[in-house]
Amino acid sequence: MPRLAGKVAFITGATSGIGAAAAELFAAEGASVIVAGRNAERGEAVAARIAAQGGTARFIATDVTEPDSIASALSHAAELFGGLDVLYNNAGGSSPADGPVTEAPLEEFWRCIKLDLYGTYLGCRFAIPLLQKRGGGSIINTASIMGAMGLPNRDAYTAAKGGVIALTRSMAVEFAKDKIRVNTIIPGAVGTERVLRFRANEPHLESQWDAYLLGLAEPIDVAYAAVYLASDESRRTTGQILPVDSGILIS
Repeated sequence: MPRLAGKVAFITGATSGIGAAAAELFAAEGASVIVAGRNAERGEAVAARIAAQGGTARFIATDVTEPDSIASALSHAAELFGGLDVLYNNAGGSSPADGPVTEAPLEEFWRCIKLDLYGTYLGCRFAIPLLQKRGGGSIINTASIMGAMGLPNRDAYTAAKGGVIALTRSMAVEFAKDKIRVNTIIPGAVGTERVLRFRANEPHLESQWDAYLLGLAEPIDVAYAAVYLASDESRRTTGQILPVDSGILIS
């Protein structure tokens, strides 16, 4: 039997990269998937690929930083598929504007907080009542190795992702009574289009990639971890921080 058979999963930031890989893998494992994101063209394309492979998916336009948008999207998803079992808060990201706390623009700090931390908070806020109605479920948050180790020039992003890790642990305790599991995946660099473009444009930094002992991860590597956390195989796993980092945290 597919590992996610009968489950309904809402994945934010699912129009490209890790989110798109997860949406396709979740559907292949039997889930009905909501492809949530802002880019309708890309989102519809992901949903179409899933349908072509025999899966079930719908794109719902969603801005995770706007309460009305994420609340409406989650409600619509529950109406479409009869409930919700999994929330995967994948949307987020850093930008070149980040830097040391003494130099980074203040607006970059608030951008990171709003997208990476507040967006996760809002997703959980509006999904948890739906999970409670189902008698439990799984929330998968996305942090970063930057929330678990010290790295230069990313103080705003580090603050936001560190907040996601702390929020995960707090909610895991808060909602265990409802059989809602809350865990976080912390990827290292992943070979998305953006990261590969950055690597190609910064050859003088090539030696830094040596810290990834198992090589650069691909989006599907993170998706595999998310499937485990979404499935009943992780029914006794909550409040955990799962690295998919090719060993950089120990290098």
